[in-house]
Amino acid sequence: MGEGQLRVGTSGYAYKEWKGSFYPEKFPDKKMLEFYAARFSTVEVNYTFYRLPSAKTVEPWIPQTPEGFTFALKATQKITHIMRLRNAGDLVTAFLQGVQPLVEAKRLGPVLFQLPPNFKADLPLLGDFLSSLPRALRAAVEFRHQSWFDAATYQCLHDHNAALCIAETEDGRAPLEITAGFAYFRLRKVDYPAEELKAWRERFEKWRAEGRDLYVYFKHEDQGTAPRYAAALLK
Repeated sequence: MGEGQLRVGTSGYAYKEWKGSFYPEKFPDKKMLEFYAARFSTVEVNYTFYRLPSAKTVEPWIPQTPEGFTFALKATQKITHIMRLRNAGDLVTAFLQGVQPLVEAKRLGPVLFQLPPNFKADLPLLGDFLSSLPRALRAAVEFRHQSWFDAATYQCLHDHNAALCIAETEDGRAPLEITAGFAYFRLRKVDYPAEELKAWRERFEKWRAEGRDLYVYFKHEDQGTAPRYAAALLK
């Protein structure tokens, strides 16, 4: 098995607040993606959480990014928060149809299914939902209720080659359980000192050496720290 790829980026890129720190001071908004994609290999898109994506929306992203660049998309809240994974097959189909241009251009990364904080563990439901997804789809699941974090959940994810989203905030971190052939990380703390970035880098190198592709996203802050942390991690 060869080494996996380490893909590091930020959650979103189109932030006017980053002008002067990441983007040049006076920089056209329409050039942001091209500028960002010249420096990082992936981005997490939150836009798709609020509305179903369409080919018209995503097609313009492709010529602005180089080959090998990937978009990780947050699944629409209708799937995760309204339907709460139940009978969501039609919505998943519509979501994936909307991003088909990214699939064809090999720009689609993982799809993140972020569950609401009051969504308690329901393994039969999770198993049924994951079984309904296309096998080729890289699905990551972010649990925000503590009842999910146990061996049975990790086994369910493993059985469907779905990744446990390892999210870290000031309040804590999801267990470092790698459940799929790839892994998904959301580093949401405000501050990441050099020693913490070094510790993460060492973990990433170990998992990458095992052949796993890793997707890592730093949280948007108005001060523009996210791209700085992402760049530092890649050095």
